[in-house]
Amino acid sequence: MMAKTRTRADLTEAVYQAVGLSRQESAQLVESVLESVGTCLERGETVKLSSFGTFQVRAKNERIGRNPKTGEEVPITPRRVLTFRPSHVLKDRINESLGGA
Repeated sequence: MMAKTRTRADLTEAVYQAVGLSRQESAQLVESVLESVGTCLERGETVKLSSFGTFQVRAKNERIGRNPKTGEEVPITPRRVLTFRPSHVLKDRINESLGGA
């Protein structure tokens, strides 16, 4: 299954087609939404989009990892990671689309 990667331009075009704003206004809307989501995540806030899913920033502690090639132990520094948990509505839509294929 080779899926096409969607870009900001694709999202802008979809907004243009669905809402009827100009292409420039559609691009500004898409950028504004993405910027808002990014800013919230930078601050460590959770972003929940109803019927889509939840983006959350998690803190990972320092731990010891191992280089698989050499077996050498290497410290992995603490960091924050972004996780996404899809909603049940989105999961159901994805699984229903498999049934029709």
